[in-house]
Amino acid sequence: MKHRSTREVVEDLRRGQRLIEVTDEVDPHLEIAEIQRRVYANGGPGLLFSNVRGCRFPMASNLFASLEQARYLFRDTLESVRRLIEIKLDPSALPKHPVRYAGVPLTAMTMLPRRVRRGPVMANACPLSDLPQLKCWPDDGGAFVTLPQVLSADPLAPDNLMRVNLGMYRVQLSGNQYDPQSQVGLHYQIHRGIGVHHRTAMDRGEELRVAITAGGSPAMSLAAVMPLPEGLTELTFAGALAGRRTRMIRGDHAPVYADADFAIVGRIDPTATMPEGPFGDHLGYYSLEHPFPFMRVEKVWHRDDAVWPFTVVGRPPQEDTTFGQLIHELTDPIIPSVIPGVKAVHAVDAAGVHPLLLAIGSERYMPTLDAAEPQELLTQANAILGNGQLSLAKYLWITDDPENKLKIHDVERFIRHILERVDWRRDLHFHTRTTIDTLDYSGTGLNQGSKVVIAARGSACRELPHEVPTDLSLPHGFENARVVMPGVLAIGAPKYSADAGAHEANELASALSSHEAAKSFPLITICDDADFASANANNWLWLTFTRSNPATDICGVDEFVLDKHWGCRGPLLIDARVKPHHAPPLIEDRETLAKVDARAARGGPLAAYL
Repeated sequence: MKHRSTREVVEDLRRGQRLIEVTDEVDPHLEIAEIQRRVYANGGPGLLFSNVRGCRFPMASNLFASLEQARYLFRDTLESVRRLIEIKLDPSALPKHPVRYAGVPLTAMTMLPRRVRRGPVMANACPLSDLPQLKCWPDDGGAFVTLPQVLSADPLAPDNLMRVNLGMYRVQLSGNQYDPQSQVGLHYQIHRGIGVHHRTAMDRGEELRVAITAGGSPAMSLAAVMPLPEGLTELTFAGALAGRRTRMIRGDHAPVYADADFAIVGRIDPTATMPEGPFGDHLGYYSLEHPFPFMRVEKVWHRDDAVWPFTVVGRPPQEDTTFGQLIHELTDPIIPSVIPGVKAVHAVDAAGVHPLLLAIGSERYMPTLDAAEPQELLTQANAILGNGQLSLAKYLWITDDPENKLKIHDVERFIRHILERVDWRRDLHFHTRTTIDTLDYSGTGLNQGSKVVIAARGSACRELPHEVPTDLSLPHGFENARVVMPGVLAIGAPKYSADAGAHEANELASALSSHEAAKSFPLITICDDADFASANANNWLWLTFTRSNPATDICGVDEFVLDKHWGCRGPLLIDARVKPHHAPPLIEDRETLAKVDARAARGGPLAAYL
């Protein structure tokens, strides 16, 4: 099914018995988001809310309810896109397997975006305030667009569709100081394509033309978040995945996606900002209020029978987890061609995506497999951390796999593999005073923090313990040591304070230095609640890697500095306690929880997923 609109997506899911329509009135203020979170968590289908309080437009969510449902949406084009990627990686495959790749030329024809003078999205105009006012978390700064397609024109070539940037950047519709009829906030992180356009417009002293669209083909939403190889733009990828050329409306504005359900068109003064946020984000915390660019809105359009698509983000897994799964499925084969020597990279969803990367590299120039010290792996690690969105990572765990036995998506097994081999005296490599994810508040400031590469290879040098030593004695205030997984220990600690935090972590390291059984655990997480951290691997991944800044929160047993290289002879300790500068975690509104509980008690097809 090659969808042109969100209505077509909804009806396609309905025919496939993959949709529930909610006809009872729902509130876009917190309630609809709580329903979405529960339905996704319980494996539910797509949702159409046809009776939204205070809004004349229906709203749809959970369109990407699972990887299987995402494949269903793209069932007519996904295989052709895979084959197109195969040809890009190995052009010689085309003449060798002409039958397999017979459809590639047709797919290639759909990739070029096409200019048009009008499109369905221009059928109707409306005030900005008519758009759905979706608020997902109690302390959000206002209503947000959560599945936007933000299109910016290159100021140096405003009519060149091949230089249009498409991204999914946060859009605040209301709240704070915005005029609800003429202004929307835009939050985009560093290393995003729109930032290049913004910088160019600033240098030229010009306004930046921007269009925000929502809906249309789901291929546009996926293309907006897709990390694409050089030479393949978002609009060309969207055309291939949609199965038709992406139509873009020309005019005295940024190019507008003609088949979108909604479009907000305007301009950004690249030197002006307004407070944007807070917003409950995909790390599981609020990103706080900060000055960001805003758009002066000139036009708001919508197509006939328009449906407003939305998603809800928060601590993973959420619906955007499915985006990540599909992206990995499509891009994993590309990695070796983008970063030579690297076989696979996995951004760990449970850890908030950007905080933790796993990678499998190779030692191509050192044929002695028994050699234990990473060499080329370190070069590959630097290449990974210098590549687009991968550069936002804080922790990169990398190893080689000469026997091709490791599975990059088996996170627990991958971590155990490295812990069996790592030598903390040499295998830690820090990058200090550098950039991290804008949404990550564990660092030293906005976009500021550190990174660490953990590179280990060779044969296993230890057997990972499974049980807490019976005679383990902890310093005052530390308690409740729990095994998270083989080789990983979580220890409860006193509440962090700026004055005592580092001293307490070092005190624990000192106490452990004389305990041989405890030292057999190569990795120890210091945390506020060891029961929570050890309850499952996802809890440990989330708190350890979202609540720590490597350069300030890592210490070790018998640590040392040699030639400016930091290492330790005993276990590595990561202080993942909540700290005063951290953003608050996302907590549901109690009244809303009770409202959705009551909805579940009334029964009906939705109740099974609430």
